[in-house]
Amino acid sequence: MHVSASPAYPMRSLLFIPGDSEKKLAKVDGCGADVVIIDLEDAVAPARKVAARRLAADFLRDRRDRRGGPRLWVRVNALDTGMTQDDLAAVMPLQPDGIMQPKAEGAHDVERLTRLLEEAEEPGTSPTPILPLVTETARAPFRIGELAEVPLPRLAGLTWGAEDLAAALGATGNRDADGEWLFTFKLVRSLTLMAAHAAAVPAIETLHADFRDEEGLRRSSRQARAEGFSGRLAIHPAQVPVINEAFTPGEDELEQARRILSAFAEQPEAGTIGFEGRMLDQPHRKAAERTVRLAQALQQDRSDDGRSAHP
Repeated sequence: MHVSASPAYPMRSLLFIPGDSEKKLAKVDGCGADVVIIDLEDAVAPARKVAARRLAADFLRDRRDRRGGPRLWVRVNALDTGMTQDDLAAVMPLQPDGIMQPKAEGAHDVERLTRLLEEAEEPGTSPTPILPLVTETARAPFRIGELAEVPLPRLAGLTWGAEDLAAALGATGNRDADGEWLFTFKLVRSLTLMAAHAAAVPAIETLHADFRDEEGLRRSSRQARAEGFSGRLAIHPAQVPVINEAFTPGEDELEQARRILSAFAEQPEAGTIGFEGRMLDQPHRKAAERTVRLAQALQQDRSDDGRSAHP
């Protein structure tokens, strides 16, 4: 485990917005997402890359001194495209809240992006956190564990993607007839989840591609939170409220977590306690602490209406 750049603010919903769409960028402030990711990569056609950088920079410039609204991250193009430095040169003077790194193949790639960020950041600014997508190439899954072993001070979380991996493998699909992930994709999803917790950073669930399938999104998001994911990628604003609800502790859950912590506080020397007919041990205490911390972070985020563009 190592010190990371995990944001203090919640990252329940992370909504992609194409960097070359003025219309969609104009709707960002009311989208309700915790994080908006201005996409310079997959959502932008090659002929539109230059325009997307310009629009992204203009958008960030207009909001440098904003109050409230989602945090603004940027997904740059992958290192092997030769476009990463151009992306960073365009957006880093405007101090985005973070950078999403696509097609990251282990700790070495995160370190390479770190060096590029150090060159592109404005003097005196805080180090920009990095959220890598860690399963998008055939080589990447073999290196996921490195991200929990190598010191990566800018690492803000881990997330995964199924579409690029399917393309890399020549797969004709990634889900079965019931809509469940096929084995290979279940495997990389689990590796991402475990590596994130080993590195003590948030695990972010991948997107639910069918934005019309609200019930499927709700069900799979609740399942993801139950497994240990902290938030989820979104590709349509309509998905945001469903994701936020799924990754927010309910009042009953929060109240029970507080009661569990009170019970442990009454017996500070005990490793195991009796609680409402059950025996609880330290993993239960830690889970309750996570629930309360998330609720506190959400409350703080709602009341913090004077933040600047950079955390």
